[in-house]
Amino acid sequence: MIRFAAAILTVSLLGAADMTVYKTPTCGCCGKWIEHVRAAGIKVKVLEVPSTAQARANAGIKEKYGSCHTGLINGYAIEGHVPVADILRLLKEKPKAKGLAVPGMPMGSPGMEGPYKDAYSVLLLTEDGSTVFQKYAGSR
Repeated sequence: MIRFAAAILTVSLLGAADMTVYKTPTCGCCGKWIEHVRAAGIKVKVLEVPSTAQARANAGIKEKYGSCHTGLINGYAIEGHVPVADILRLLKEKPKAKGLAVPGMPMGSPGMEGPYKDAYSVLLLTEDGSTVFQKYAGSR
């Protein structure tokens, strides 16, 4: 509970705009990820589309960084199951970048909870490619 209160305070201090998320109607993990983002105090507008490929392309995200949903907030793209703590860090630090991505759908990332956790990285997407923004350890 304290973590969410701190996240909500952080969101209000950063003046975060609403997030728009493009997802397909049948994606259950997208809904769970949206709940994760909303729990931190970020307002989310959901747009259901037949495919997220166009939203990803419009945001300038290469297909190799793709996942099952694409979010837009304060001029940044958020691709896939990015933890809200990393979104808040991005909004605070304001790096020159297109946004963040967690390619694929790693087990254990927000919205993909399960019996184990895959190790995965959150990537900072720049004009030149990507760099690791944050790493998460697995538990297999």
